[in-house]
Amino acid sequence: MEKVINEANETLLALENELSKFDASLLNKVPFDGSWTAGQLAEHLVLSNAGFLEVINGPFMETDKPADLLVETIKKDFLNFNVKYNSPEEIYPEHKAYNPSELSGNLKLIRMGISEAAGNLDLTKTCSAYKLPGYGFLTRLEAVYFVIYHTQRHIYQLKNIYNSLDSN
Repeated sequence: MEKVINEANETLLALENELSKFDASLLNKVPFDGSWTAGQLAEHLVLSNAGFLEVINGPFMETDKPADLLVETIKKDFLNFNVKYNSPEEIYPEHKAYNPSELSGNLKLIRMGISEAAGNLDLTKTCSAYKLPGYGFLTRLEAVYFVIYHTQRHIYQLKNIYNSLDSN
């Protein structure tokens, strides 16, 4: 389990570091047509990852499959940058000016929460609070990996946003 804790911590810290490159004006600037701002992307991750943290810490049931069964599928889906996904409405960010220090603080709290949950809970149990479309109920291990790969996807996008704004 040390591996997943380290991977989650490294990924979520990389997100915080990437976001720290944006000052308040760049954070809320649309880089190109059809794109979110960096602030919206970070808020999307706050909403999504906080939701997954609640699910991981929430009710659970015994698992009737290998605890890591969907990890490779989730990885393949989210690290395929040729496919565009639409965000579910409940984690779609508002169009507004975001505060960099508020976003950073929220992301840090989530990182610490994920690390604590992954270190203290039985990751082989199945989370029963939320049935994820396309995947069903995830084990806690799969849910942590969902956070990792979903975040890695958005770090890639955040770098593209930064490079686009930096070149203008």
